[in-house]
Amino acid sequence: MSNILTRFARSPKGLRWFLNIYGPYLGAGVRVDYLAEDFRELKVSMGLHWYNRNYVGTHFGGSLYSMVDPFYMLMVMNVLGRDYVVWDKHADIDFIRPGKGRVHAHFRLTDDDLREIREATKGGDKYLPRWQVEIVDNDGECVARVNKTLYIRRKSSASGT
Repeated sequence: MSNILTRFARSPKGLRWFLNIYGPYLGAGVRVDYLAEDFRELKVSMGLHWYNRNYVGTHFGGSLYSMVDPFYMLMVMNVLGRDYVVWDKHADIDFIRPGKGRVHAHFRLTDDDLREIREATKGGDKYLPRWQVEIVDNDGECVARVNKTLYIRRKSSASGT
């Protein structure tokens, strides 16, 4: 039975389901709205609720960051597979305007991103790609801009070294 659950949790549908019931996201009001079958595109949103408001009634900054925290890491891990080590390395967030109402973030891995990762890590070297994600409101106005840096390395046994 655990093998079935493991396979489900590693599928796009299973991962989306798990993330939507995961305590920190449930508590922050973060929802994974879409996860592509190939793990290369993901959309999240978060409504404004009493439990994720700050002192002045707008989105709490920690909740805004949490809605983008693990997603590039999870996407890259699932696309590249077990031959790679993938970790979050660095992040910074720039709060642009107060978040009021539902906010959204969109993540996409391109063919160029993946080609660059594979090329940079083929000899076992680490690679630190950086993506920028904008959190926008329902009108498309930028609420916050997040820069995410990952640590990616091809495992030694996979590179033949």
